Amino acid sequence: MPTSRPPAVAGAFYPNDPAELAAAVDGYMEEAGDSAPAPPPKALIVPHAGYIYSGPVAGSAYRRVRELRGRVERVVLAGPAHRARVRSVAASSADAFRTPLGDVRLDRAAIERILELPQVEILDRAHAPEHSLEVQLPFLQRALETFSLVPLLVGDATFEEVAKVLEALWGGPETLILISSDLSHYLDSETARRLDAATTRAIEALAPRELGSESACGRIPIGGLLLVAERRGLRVDALDLRNSGDTAGSRDQVVGYGAYSLA
Repeated sequence: MPTSRPPAVAGAFYPNDPAELAAAVDGYMEEAGDSAPAPPPKALIVPHAGYIYSGPVAGSAYRRVRELRGRVERVVLAGPAHRARVRSVAASSADAFRTPLGDVRLDRAAIERILELPQVEILDRAHAPEHSLEVQLPFLQRALETFSLVPLLVGDATFEEVAKVLEALWGGPETLILISSDLSHYLDSETARRLDAATTRAIEALAPRELGSESACGRIPIGGLLLVAERRGLRVDALDLRNSGDTAGSRDQVVGYGAYSLA
């Protein structure tokens, strides 16, 4: 019998009502405004906090994704595991991930292929409570409408281990790579701005070794993507860089959010 992973943070990180959720996601994409002419993104780095905090920044990335509707058939979505220990890279045994907007079908064939890599395992207990991947799904559903998903949680992996997984799934224009990550955590706004600016320079330079443990919670999946991007001659375009003090929180302890397109 097909299995579906139910939402864990609907009603907390984002609205549980389908109409309210769709309107919120569409609004964030519209607020981002028209993007300058640019090559279609092959990969994106997008934040994953509650929508009132990071939604405006995420909207700038998903506005680019909306331009890929009808072209992208599969999304490889990787983010950090916050709530369970993951040895390296954790896939899911589910057939679909559910949101208030409906089910997103998993690409089981692709998942089975990467399970041949020693760093990939099935670990449903890591996926069950995790928000870093889930919060991206309503944006993807509204931007692309129809697509399959390869959801991956990254734990104690190396940049190279992640890079090998992404290479195995890279595909062509039908595949979009999406890394879910926030930037600095719980610093005052000015300190966060300086650190996030340095992180942005490292990402733009495709220099994962310049990312420290305080740079981003998704430092490892970002680093894996940057290794592949350098090998494939991709260029990074920083779309937005703000923190929770700029969007919906105090400036005493903020979380940094950046959106980046790689093409």
